[in-house]
Amino acid sequence: MTSASNLSGGAPGWRGLVQDWASDRETFKVSWGKAMMWIFLLSDTFVFSCFLTGYMTVRSSTTVAWPNPSHVFSLHVGGVDVPLLLIAIMTFVLITSSGTMALAVNYAYRRDRSTTFKLMLATGLLGATFVGMQAFEWTKLILDEGIRPWGNPAGAAQFGAVFFMITGFHGLHVSIGVLYLLIVAFKVRRGDYEKHGNYQIVEIAGLYWHFVDLVWVFIFALFYLW
Repeated sequence: MTSASNLSGGAPGWRGLVQDWASDRETFKVSWGKAMMWIFLLSDTFVFSCFLTGYMTVRSSTTVAWPNPSHVFSLHVGGVDVPLLLIAIMTFVLITSSGTMALAVNYAYRRDRSTTFKLMLATGLLGATFVGMQAFEWTKLILDEGIRPWGNPAGAAQFGAVFFMITGFHGLHVSIGVLYLLIVAFKVRRGDYEKHGNYQIVEIAGLYWHFVDLVWVFIFALFYLW
C-alpha cells in the first residue's frame, strides 16, 4: 500500500506523516492557532460542565434551605433592597464587551489597526470592570452576609463553596482574557501583524472572549435565577 507521503515524494511511514503535519500550517482548512483555541475551549467546556453539574447535584440533594438569590444578591440603593441589580449590570457589561469584540474582529480583517486597537481596549476595560464588580460582590457576601467557602449562615453550607469556586474560576478566565486582549491590542497598534497581513489572532482572541461570555450566561441562569 502506497502512503500519501510516498505519493508526494516525502519520507515514508511515520517520519513522513510527522513531516507532513509539521510542515502544514493549516489542517481541514482551519489554521493551527484557531484549531488549538477550539480544542482548548472544548476542554474548558468539559470543566465548566462538571462544575455546574456538581452544583446542580448539590443544590438538588441538600436538605437544608438554599439561600434566596433575590435577598443574597440584592443591593441597598435609595433605602430599598434592589434584587439582582449588581448582577444585571455585570451581565450587561459582559454582553456589551462581546459586541465590541465582534466589531474589533471585523475591523481587524479590514486592517484598520487604530479602530481595532480602540475596540479591543474597550473590550478589555469592560472585562476589567466586570472583574471589579465581581470583587465588590464577593466582598459584600463575605463581610455583610457572612458567607464563606466553608459556611453559610443563611442556609445550606455548600452554597459558599460552589459559588466562590465557580464564579472565581470564571473570574480567573475573564482576568486572563483581559490580559490576553490587551497584549494582542497593543501588538495590533504596533503593527506586529502588518508584515504578514494576517489578523486572525484577533479572531482567535475573540473566540476566547465570546466563550467566557457564554459561560457567564449559564452561571447567571443557574446561580442567580434558579
